[in-house]
Amino acid sequence: MTTANKTPHVVIIGAGFCGLAAGYELSKRGVSVTIFERESEIGGLAGSFRTTSGARLEKFYHHWFTSDKHVQALIDELGTRDQVIFQPTRTGMYYANSFFKLSTPLDVLRFKPLSVFDRFRLGLLALRARRIRNWRELENLTAAEWLRQMGGNRVYEVVWEPLLRGKFGDYASDVSAVWFWNKLKLRGGSRGKGGEEQLAYYRGGFAALADQIAARIESAGGRLLTHKLITALLVDKGRVTGVEADGKSYQADAVIATSALPIIADLVESHVSADYVEELRRIKYLANVCLVLELDRSLSKTYWLNVNDPTFPFVAVIEHTNFEPKESYGGRVIVYLSKYLTESAALFRMEGNELLNYTIPHIQAMFPDFDRNWIIDHHVWRARYSQPVVEKRYSELVVRHESPLEGFFIATMAQIYPEDRGTNYAICEGRKVGELVTTFLG
Repeated sequence: MTTANKTPHVVIIGAGFCGLAAGYELSKRGVSVTIFERESEIGGLAGSFRTTSGARLEKFYHHWFTSDKHVQALIDELGTRDQVIFQPTRTGMYYANSFFKLSTPLDVLRFKPLSVFDRFRLGLLALRARRIRNWRELENLTAAEWLRQMGGNRVYEVVWEPLLRGKFGDYASDVSAVWFWNKLKLRGGSRGKGGEEQLAYYRGGFAALADQIAARIESAGGRLLTHKLITALLVDKGRVTGVEADGKSYQADAVIATSALPIIADLVESHVSADYVEELRRIKYLANVCLVLELDRSLSKTYWLNVNDPTFPFVAVIEHTNFEPKESYGGRVIVYLSKYLTESAALFRMEGNELLNYTIPHIQAMFPDFDRNWIIDHHVWRARYSQPVVEKRYSELVVRHESPLEGFFIATMAQIYPEDRGTNYAICEGRKVGELVTTFLG
């Protein structure tokens, strides 16, 4: 598809892990790349900020599972396996004004809100989910239908329904059984010898890994341009020839878009059919707001606390420094409070101090000893397109990597199915589309 003896050039829109992985794969194959990122930091939803101690920290909580083979394979290629830390973690649940540890199978058997019989059903549910090999068997079921079938009504109402509603809100009844099965499979498969959950983190945070991938791309002659918003595609006779950013044109033999599908729809709508634009807009997304607290002391010993209380405004309390030591952040305790919601929700629209003031009484209700004076600093981060809503028969909605525009390819978290979003599968998709574009370029 390119002129003989001419090094092909590909533009990538978005420097999240999907875009970085695509750039890395193309660079390895001798293709010149330019990656455009609208933010000041690379990494996408795994992008970072500086804490008061100067340490880099993810804006939205991140970790890997022990089964995340795609990111581990890339790390091996980079030669930085020694930077991966595997840690046992403590998970729990807040229900009926009480805390329950749920890190091991034995913890499940001690979970008092359920009868002994239902505790066994809860434990067996996770084991049965891991034995399912053909996810297509679940495509016609909602998560609610499947979970009731697998564990019964009481287990669903106490454990699963509050989590579904807390995460998906009005979309909770639409969520596919495939999505929930995958969550159970991932968490259930990331276990140590004693049955405890074991997760992985990267020294220096995900930003350090993003920087190392970027360095490989740049060492191969590629470019990463931040603070660059793509405003238009350049198209000639149905073929993409480049992009426009800040009033300047950039030529390309192919373009890969890794942004959310509605953003891509805005870019292509004047060049493709209305039906295709509608296909891109068909998948719904939830936004996310994340309040990050830097504290002078710990809230609890739990890393991941699911909140099964509809009066609490967040779906989870993640005490990051119960996973990565607080010494990495100048001795500060790092706590994430996360909520998925629509962009019109009041919580999403609150300014930083307003959100903090709103949240403090809720934290005090859960942790009575908590005092506002514990807070050293706070940060609020928002993402408009954070979680695709994976409905029944989602496979029928998944957009192909190839588009009707010749030379224009799409690789986003909404296409990572039956898997769910995350850096591991973002890397998988990025490398896959990189290989596909290399074949297209000939």
